[in-house]
Amino acid sequence: MDDTVGFVQSLARGLTVIRAFDESRPRMTLSEVARATNLSRAAARRFLHTLVQMGYVSTDGRVFALTPRVLELGFSYLSSISLPEIAQPHLEQLASQVDESASVSVLDGDDIVYVARVPTSRIMTVSITIGTRFPAYATSMGRVLLASLPNTDIESYLDRVRIESLGPRTITDVDALRKELDMIRARGWSLVDQELEAGLRSIAAPVHGPGGRVVAAANVSSHAGRNGPEHVRDVLLPPLLEATRRMGADLCAVSGTRS
Repeated sequence: MDDTVGFVQSLARGLTVIRAFDESRPRMTLSEVARATNLSRAAARRFLHTLVQMGYVSTDGRVFALTPRVLELGFSYLSSISLPEIAQPHLEQLASQVDESASVSVLDGDDIVYVARVPTSRIMTVSITIGTRFPAYATSMGRVLLASLPNTDIESYLDRVRIESLGPRTITDVDALRKELDMIRARGWSLVDQELEAGLRSIAAPVHGPGGRVVAAANVSSHAGRNGPEHVRDVLLPPLLEATRRMGADLCAVSGTRS
């Protein structure tokens, strides 16, 4: 396929004019822009005046400079970055730090869906990949996400959910699950000990997006025979909380808001 098909030369030249401004050349005259871009003075003038009218360039009649509006071009890219792309490097750092598998999931109906993951070892009989689903009630991330819901939504969930014993310690009583969600909401994290599967312990914390809203949950999973509940809480939880804080900060940064 011919790479020149569909190529808009005027757009390319306009972007060349924008890129000509940098740290060493924050302000330029028409002649300087023409030399920096290898454009004729007439062409450089047309592009500069167009950019001035669009608000991307300012001028005092002789010298031209970029305006803050140029940042919108980069923000359009940042706004398109998805949660998994933002979470992945933080998960990689977390998994490397604690030498355990780390994941991020979101709530989809009554299930959690894995959207990012860094495995370090196989500790479950079921292979977890992006898109894997589990019932929210039996997972640390699911409980964090459920606990973040409004009370009316939690009660609606508890009224309809069919709880089955998935592991040797699965909470199967609705009232007990309600109390667990209340405790998770108060303390800000969830520890699940062999409720989804025998031998699996995991601890999860919420990821807060713009406005402080919980948009996802992240967890660290460990084999019960290797690390006791105290180790998971005392050693794995602090770096997990720091990772979720950084994820939330990045989500707010790309949206232009504060958490």
